[in-house]
Amino acid sequence: MENRNINRPVWIRASVALIPVIAASLLGQWATYPNLASWYAGLVKPSFNPPKWIFAPVWTTLYLLMAYAAWRILKVSDRPAERHIALTFFFLQLALNALWSWLFFGLNNPLAGLLNIVPQFLLILATIDRFRRLDLVAAACLIPLAAWVAFASLLNFEIWRLNG
Repeated sequence: MENRNINRPVWIRASVALIPVIAASLLGQWATYPNLASWYAGLVKPSFNPPKWIFAPVWTTLYLLMAYAAWRILKVSDRPAERHIALTFFFLQLALNALWSWLFFGLNNPLAGLLNIVPQFLLILATIDRFRRLDLVAAACLIPLAAWVAFASLLNFEIWRLNG
């Protein structure tokens, strides 16, 4: 069976990698920014809460790495079934990523965010494992995401605990 994905123009693969990541970023921002000054600023936060300015560059870097990782996996031509599973995991974790902002910030609900971020983290780990089987560089690109979401999980938990 011929693999149609490898014959697609590079701009199509790039679009499939970039557009969902950009959409997740924008969806998250739409829920987050209106609630930063009005709600989040008033929450009690743990001592290890990062300064506000760090979030934009960290997430910009993570989203770029996610898009690059997805693009690399989209180029894999010799194992389409494994590629499909890996990309399914990737897009599911990306959807949970965008949803987290709506649960935590949009609903002003740290518990709802916590209930999202734990399975999100596990899905990121599963995605890394699936990517590793296809492309080590793509898998490595998601390690910073896993580290940040692990930290964000702890931060989310502490915000819920301190404000519950």
